Amino acid sequence: MNLRRTIAALLAALMLLALTACGAGTTSPAQDADTPTEETDPPAAESSQLRVGMECAYAPSNWQESAATDTNVPVENVAGAYAEGYDVQIARILADRLGKELVIVKLSWDGLIDALNQGQIDAIIAGMMDTAESINFSDPYKETIYSMMVLAGSKYENATSIQDFSGAAVLGQQGTALDDVIDQIEGVDHLSPVGSVPDMISRLQQGTCDAIVINEESAPGYLASNPDFRLITFSEGNGFTLPAKGSCVGLRKSDTELLAQVNEILATIDSDARTEMWNTAVANQPK
Repeated sequence: MNLRRTIAALLAALMLLALTACGAGTTSPAQDADTPTEETDPPAAESSQLRVGMECAYAPSNWQESAATDTNVPVENVAGAYAEGYDVQIARILADRLGKELVIVKLSWDGLIDALNQGQIDAIIAGMMDTAESINFSDPYKETIYSMMVLAGSKYENATSIQDFSGAAVLGQQGTALDDVIDQIEGVDHLSPVGSVPDMISRLQQGTCDAIVINEESAPGYLASNPDFRLITFSEGNGFTLPAKGSCVGLRKSDTELLAQVNEILATIDSDARTEMWNTAVANQPK
């Protein structure tokens, strides 16, 4: 009998212990409600930064420098580099008026739109025309005319119409209207485009093309650096038909409020101020 009582007492003690353990592992609804939740990042519209993507290789619109000045901006993803140029000054004005810190991100031309749509940057300010359908564009902050550049002594040096370049080997920049418009020349030898304007200039210097398509307002800087270049301009009706008027700020489709703010700010920058900023960029661009 004593043995049976002892066994029964042990079994009761084990059952009590098991019930106690189960109770300790159970969370009440009140405890769930008090459990802290993980914090999430603030919406992009509430960010304290304006992250702007550009090539930093399209002077006088934008270029890269190695020393800080009063007007350039550090490049976030290139150690010791600073962005300067007309696009940078437009970006500085926008960031200042929006009350945000300006951050410049250097990206390849063909990576800008993907970076914008993936949230790596908030805006593209890179001399981009409003031709892409996957993003929104602001009103133009810089109007443009397209011309051509040839080497001194070229048989095309006295051309007065783009059609005079029939049969010429003409080069543009990949993924831009600088390349797209070449097909407006009948019988042209449309060369495979290169990745940047510096690449285009290098090819013309080497004589591997007859002409390159450029923004006419950028010509003074190109001519200053390359005295053997010649600018070919065209009268109305003899030049290229452009798909847009000029450079615009690229924004995500969802950022409609930011688009309205950007357009409002751009409207306050008068033509004299824009001309002064552009002339300063032309004068200060790398030679």
